[in-house]
Amino acid sequence: MTSQINVPYTNFTPKNESIKSELIKAFEKVLDSGKYIQGPEVKNFEMEFASFTNTKFSNGIANGTCSLKITLDALDLPKDSEVITAPNSFIASASSISLAGLKPVFVDVSEDMNINVDLLENAINERTKAIMPVHLTGRPAKMDRILSIAKKYNLHVIEDAAQAVGAKFKGQPVGSFGIAGSFSLHPLKNLHAYGDAGIVTTNNEELWAKLSILKNHGLSNRITCETFSSNCRLDELQASFLRIQLRKLNEWNGLRRSLASIYNEKLQNYVTVPFEEIDEFHVYQTYMIRTTRRDELQVFLKSNGIETIVHYPIPIHLQPAAKYLGYEQGSFPVTEKLSREILSLPLYPGLLQREQHYVIDKIIEFHT
Repeated sequence: MTSQINVPYTNFTPKNESIKSELIKAFEKVLDSGKYIQGPEVKNFEMEFASFTNTKFSNGIANGTCSLKITLDALDLPKDSEVITAPNSFIASASSISLAGLKPVFVDVSEDMNINVDLLENAINERTKAIMPVHLTGRPAKMDRILSIAKKYNLHVIEDAAQAVGAKFKGQPVGSFGIAGSFSLHPLKNLHAYGDAGIVTTNNEELWAKLSILKNHGLSNRITCETFSSNCRLDELQASFLRIQLRKLNEWNGLRRSLASIYNEKLQNYVTVPFEEIDEFHVYQTYMIRTTRRDELQVFLKSNGIETIVHYPIPIHLQPAAKYLGYEQGSFPVTEKLSREILSLPLYPGLLQREQHYVIDKIIEFHT
């Protein structure tokens, strides 16, 4: 009998310790500079992130939700236009569409938890103006099919890459496929701020210029307001911290992939594990297993000191806020089935071998 150890869902300490001296130096540099907004750290981070994602431009934003919302604003879509997205994401995917004065339209997902491309065309009509695929858990959506459909119907593609920084599809980084890619840099993301942050990538210079105005109250300069907009700026301090982490991101994503491969190998005979296909480079922002005994398993793991999370137990279309859209139980059967089966396990750089094997042993113990 293995003695109990406590395994948190995430633990920032090991990663922070490895870069702590750099973070302190960055803090002191920004503190002493007296430039806390719209300064060189943000500009440098934007250039470095654009290079990382193989895009021409990026725009630092206050958070991932703002980055989606102002991107939709910048596209100047007619009010009440429809934007297709997935119903199994975090609420920000749909809420940003609604906040932009547009209508979220959901399409069910496949077993890979990403939008089912075989169902996309059935949801397109004359009001459809964009598709917002979500690279859920760090696994890229099937962008070749999505882009082909979007081209056929003259639709924009805005990638919700909030969970997928560093992921690739057919060797191409997510965030570089559509008119724009939106990334959240929340503390639970692979690349994260110490607070909230986000960033938008694009190869379209006109869109980049609009975002630069929209994120700063609609100001084109200090005295001229082109349009009323929000304050969605990324600050200098967070940008300086993000620059340090960006240099480590490939290494950290590699650690995540190694940990995921161990889970996959050891657990595949007991639960459904998230294998990736040959064209996919999964970065495992979230490591989700599936089991029909999800709730029992979660209680069992908790009783043995292991913290897990369900992402997400209530699909967006069944949330009270989405009631006006007219969906109901049964509208998206795969999404609803997944919501009853998914369980996110601890996986992060710094997860110790003995901790991971303890999690594995307890899951096997539960199923035997």
